[in-house]
Amino acid sequence: MEKNLILALFIKFIYKYHAHHNFFDKQSKGVNMPSLSELLLYVPIFADLPEETVEKISQIGSRKVYTKDSVILMEEEAGTALFVIIDGKVKVSRTSNDGREVILSILNESDFFGEMAILDGLTRSATVTALEDAELFIVQRSDFLDLLKAHPEISIALLYELTQRLRAADMKIKSLSLKDAEGKVATVILQIADDIGKIKQGIVEIDKLPLQQDLANMAGTSRETISRTLHSFAKKGLVELEGSKLRILNYEKFKETFI
Repeated sequence: MEKNLILALFIKFIYKYHAHHNFFDKQSKGVNMPSLSELLLYVPIFADLPEETVEKISQIGSRKVYTKDSVILMEEEAGTALFVIIDGKVKVSRTSNDGREVILSILNESDFFGEMAILDGLTRSATVTALEDAELFIVQRSDFLDLLKAHPEISIALLYELTQRLRAADMKIKSLSLKDAEGKVATVILQIADDIGKIKQGIVEIDKLPLQQDLANMAGTSRETISRTLHSFAKKGLVELEGSKLRILNYEKFKETFI
């Protein structure tokens, strides 16, 4: 099980950074797109299941497209479904006591969300908004709980994913609470690089950096601080900026410097 799970996570990594772009390049050239069940095999909680089981899962849920800036889930509303991202990106955020938006994470293809409210029966812990047009696969709570009972391996994979998210959240909380402005911005850049970056000849490239206000909401700082810090990184030769594209020229050095 552990080897299969590691393999599944590796496949997820490859899918995020290469396959998605290849699939949609092929679509523009008239090549057949993968089926829903094939896409679901890249989702870590389903990747250890037989193909025929994943095919059945693909039939119990529904697909829905959300346009850019659409609110998919609202904080404090009842949780009735699990969401898997088939295409696009979403942001997960909460509202602070003074009304500011705090972005917790950005999710993209093969990621899932909404599992907490399904498992504990409580309300949603955060708001999820489409950062671009996004297509989601939605499984209702009762169907998902039936899946957990019928396939314990899904529960094990889900626990692993939740543990990874908890570790990442702990690391981010520590970084954002103890570091200066540069350290906070660097922590967010590294988080985005790990989520959606692509490695090209040793350089980690983020094709589409979130808006500076979104970065500020992730780092707990101001948009002006984001702008100033990014240009400082560029001046020091740590990154290159080209429109909304950012390249980390030496990922390991950048990480060692700020983490």
